Order: sequence, then C-alpha cells, then structure tokens
Amino acid sequence: MTAPLDLDLLRTFIAVCETGNFSNAAPRIGRSQSAVSMQMQRLEQMVGRQLLVRGPRTVKPNAPGADFLVYARRLLRLSDEAWASVNRPEEFGRVRLGVPDDYAASLLPPVLSRFAREHPRVTVELACEPSRLLVPAIDQGRLDLAIITRLPDQPLEVLRRENLVWVAAPDHAAWEDDPLPLALFEDCAARTNLLEALSHAGRSYRCAYSSESTLGLIAAVQSGLAVAGLARCSVPPTLRIIGEAQGLPTPRDLELGLLGDKTESTPAIKRLAQFLRRELAQ
Repeated sequence: MTAPLDLDLLRTFIAVCETGNFSNAAPRIGRSQSAVSMQMQRLEQMVGRQLLVRGPRTVKPNAPGADFLVYARRLLRLSDEAWASVNRPEEFGRVRLGVPDDYAASLLPPVLSRFAREHPRVTVELACEPSRLLVPAIDQGRLDLAIITRLPDQPLEVLRRENLVWVAAPDHAAWEDDPLPLALFEDCAARTNLLEALSHAGRSYRCAYSSESTLGLIAAVQSGLAVAGLARCSVPPTLRIIGEAQGLPTPRDLELGLLGDKTESTPAIKRLAQFLRRELAQ
C-alpha cells in the first residue's frame, strides 16, 4: 500500500520552493536549516525521486517537483480548511484591504500568501490606492483595513519604517542636472520627505513628472528624465540606488501603519489585522 504523505514534509517543501533555499525556509516553519535539509531528503525518499535542484546558494523544484508542488499546496489547503472549520468556525467571510501599489507589489505577496494558508476560509479583497485616498475609504466604510504611509503629525499605529531612497536609471546621470529633475508622487509622505530634505540641503529642484502610480514614476526614471524617491523595498532591479555620493541628501524614513481595526470588527478582520501586525512589524 502506498505510504500516506506527511503534511509536515509538504509544508517544508512548499517553504523551500517559495523562499529559494533551506536557510530562508527554516524560520518560516520553525526548524533549523539542517532539519529542513533532512526533511527534504526524507520526502524525496518517500516519493522515490528527486524533487529539488540544489545549487550553491539556491534550491528550486525540478520538473517533477513543480508538478508535485501543485498537489502539495492543494493538500495543505484542504487540510487547513478542515482544521479551520472545526477550530475557527467563526473566521470566515471577506476582508477589504487597502494598500498603496508599491507596498502591494513588494511587501504583501508573501504575507497574504501565508495568511491564505493559515486562514483558508477568509477571502481578502485588495484595493490599491494612494494613502491619502485610503484614509477616507476607511472612514466611509468602503474598506475594512488599510496599510498607509503616515503623514507628518498623523496619529497612526506605526508597524514598520522603510528607508526612502533616491533612484536613477543606471545609464543616465539625471542627478547632475541643476535644478534637479524629480519624478514625484502626488501629495504623499514620500513627496513631503524628499522635498524637505532637498530644501534643508539647499538643493534646487523642479518637478519633471508627477503621478500617483509607482509604475509611472519608475518609467520616468528609467527613461532618464528624472530621479525619484522610493521605499527601498519597492526599488526594482532595473534602477540604481543613489544618495550622498551623488550629492543628494538622505530623506526621512517612511512610517507604515494600520488603519481600521475597530472594536466591532468581525473575527476575520481582527485576525487579518493581528496577522499584519505580526508579519509587517520590524
């Protein structure tokens, strides 16, 4: 008779595939790197074939491993749903979460993926808007929770700080122009912090491009039209981080916080709020 698959081994296998190596997978599942390696050897022995390609720094699934990963995720999802139906029957329904697009692309994918696995009966609906639009959306009840960047003097539960860094195209030197050409977000904390830093440094500037979209700013910078300021976590590999060596002042960090966790919130909303606090806190 075929031996049943061990769900703990499947969970470790998924963590390895998603993080790219044993050392990154270890803290996610609460085991040592050597224990993760031994678990993967055991899993491969159980199924009778190699599932992973092991490189000097990375580990990735081979063709059979990629197929097996689909089934592993399905089995764990069913297991989690069965467990949640008995142990957390009140945690179901939808949560409307708002977040600026740069954080949605950089910070949230692994966080929401883990939340979906741990809370399979809760559906998260994501709305990507600038922070200044997310605040009234919470007040008007159009969203349940929102991750926003704190504006000066705004009361907010701060979860983490992100470095705000200058970026430029690798094959252009727009920072050498005077006045400095800027690609700026419209009316947000990043814009305020950047202009404040330039003013304190006595550096003249002009707004060459303005947008509410991170992709729009990135396109303007890649074309060589301007430099921009982005949260370090959202800087794409196509751009170069610059700073004091190029004569640019260091701006204040961005502060990320959570809005909307109210006393009357549903169990699903409260669980996601608790999860975001834990996962995003530094």
